[in-house]
Amino acid sequence: MRIDVVTIFPDYLDPLRHALLGKAIEQGRLSVHLHDLRQWATGVHQSVDSSPCGGGPGMVMKPDVWGPALDDVCAIAGPARSARPLQSATPHSTQARRDELAGGATESSYAVTADEDARPLLVVPTPAGRPFTQEMAQRWSGESRIIFACGRYEGIDQRVIDEADNRYRVEEVSIGDYVLIGGEVAVIVMAEAVVRLIPGVLGNHRSHEEDSFSDGLLEGPSYTKPRVWRDREVPEVLFSGNHARIDRWRHDQALLRTQQRRPDLLGAVELDPRDQWVLENGVSPEQ
Repeated sequence: MRIDVVTIFPDYLDPLRHALLGKAIEQGRLSVHLHDLRQWATGVHQSVDSSPCGGGPGMVMKPDVWGPALDDVCAIAGPARSARPLQSATPHSTQARRDELAGGATESSYAVTADEDARPLLVVPTPAGRPFTQEMAQRWSGESRIIFACGRYEGIDQRVIDEADNRYRVEEVSIGDYVLIGGEVAVIVMAEAVVRLIPGVLGNHRSHEEDSFSDGLLEGPSYTKPRVWRDREVPEVLFSGNHARIDRWRHDQALLRTQQRRPDLLGAVELDPRDQWVLENGVSPEQ
C-alpha cells in the first residue's frame, strides 16, 4: 500500500514511521510519502488560505493551491514526484524482519478487476464527514493507494472536494464528534487502524480478528501473569485448557462489556438465545 499525505505540516506526520507502521515500511508492505502543500502556493508569502466568501470567522484553504496539489499527487507529477518515502524510525533486526515476512505476503492482496474503480482513494478528514469505523478500516486495508488531504483553519474550499471526484474516489471522514486543529492527527489515527489490517503486518492474524468492533461487539477484558496480583485473580476459566469454553467465556464478556458501555451497538448484532440469557442475567455460565 502507498499512502500520500498532503499537509502544511509534514513534520507532524513523523509518527507514521514509528512502531508497527515503521515495521510495515521495512517489510515493503507500506510506503508513505509526505507532500508540503506550500510547494503549490504562489507569491512571496506562499499563502494557502483566504477569508471566507460571505464573511464569517477564520480562513478557508484556497482551491487554486489545493487543486494543482491533488492533480500532481494523483499523477505523481510536479513537486509530488520528488517526495521521498519515509524510512522506519527504528530499524528492526534482520532476523525479526525475516520472521515477520514469513507471516504473510509482502504485497497487498488488493488487485483491481475490470469491474472496479481504479481511481485512488482520497480521504478528507473533517468533522462534517462520515464517522470512521472498523468496517471502513477493513475496507481501506485492501486499497493499493490512499491519499489524505489535511485541512486546517475552517477547512478546504468545497469546490476542491467536489472537483476531485474526477480523479479520485472521495470520502470525507470524521474520527469523532469534536473539532481538531487540523487533519494530521486524524490521519495518524486512520493510518494506524488501516495498516495493522494489511495481511502480514500483524504477526498473529487473530489479533485483529478478535478486535473490538470486528464482530460488532467491544472486546472483552484481557489478562496475563501473574495469576494473582494485589489479591485480584485471573478468572479460573482461562486456566481450564478447554478452548471452546474459553472462547465462549470471552464472547460472553464481550457481550456484557458492550451492554454496559455501548448498548447502542447491540441493535446491529444477531443474538442467539444463550446470548440473550447472558445479557438478561449479567453473567457468563462459564464463570
